[in-house]
Amino acid sequence: MKYKAQNLDYKGENCGVHNWISDKGNSFYWHPDWLHIAEDETGLHAQQQLDIPSGEKGTKKHAVTAILKHLNDWIVDGLEKNPDIKDEAEKAEKGLK
Repeated sequence: MKYKAQNLDYKGENCGVHNWISDKGNSFYWHPDWLHIAEDETGLHAQQQLDIPSGEKGTKKHAVTAILKHLNDWIVDGLEKNPDIKDEAEKAEKGLK
């Protein structure tokens, strides 16, 4: 599964901090003053840096892109560390055809 923007539910903004929840229940937070997304409202536990061109300020779009990169990298990393999961998934997929 590759995460896409539609897999995120935007929960709104509180005191400038924006919140999204993935379809698996993971919360991610971002504030316009932060250069990263975080798993906590304080921003202390950075999970992914925002990719912001020089001279620009971070936006909600940058935050969503960072969340998706973090989630998709996590999936790839998990499959690389556990190749048997990928093999079993491919076998199961073939069995569905």
